[in-house]
Amino acid sequence: MIAAGGGSIINMGSNSWWEACGGFPVYAMAKSAVHGLTRTMARDLGTHRIRVNTVVPGWIMTDRQKQLWVTEEAVERHLQSQCLPDLIEPVHVARMVVFLASDDAAMCTANNYMVEAGSI
Repeated sequence: MIAAGGGSIINMGSNSWWEACGGFPVYAMAKSAVHGLTRTMARDLGTHRIRVNTVVPGWIMTDRQKQLWVTEEAVERHLQSQCLPDLIEPVHVARMVVFLASDDAAMCTANNYMVEAGSI
């Protein structure tokens, strides 16, 4: 990217550590570290016109989520924590990634971009 004159690095975070949930300390530690990594990389690589951001998805309705954890009760409880009343689909996260990779996000760096429907 340096030789090419710039680019975009998009890290994947998680909203779980923002919600202060318990039961997964190592995962929460690793995902929170992504945000520090994003900010320091943005500072170090910005002079090369390389943007670094983190996409922070909420509870995305992937096939794996649906198989392992999605129940009517869990969805109802989760929707109560969101500002928007709809479930988050993978396409919502993909669209944010495409935006951050595009020239439209030319001045976006060192930030977290939440795709969590207002749950945190």
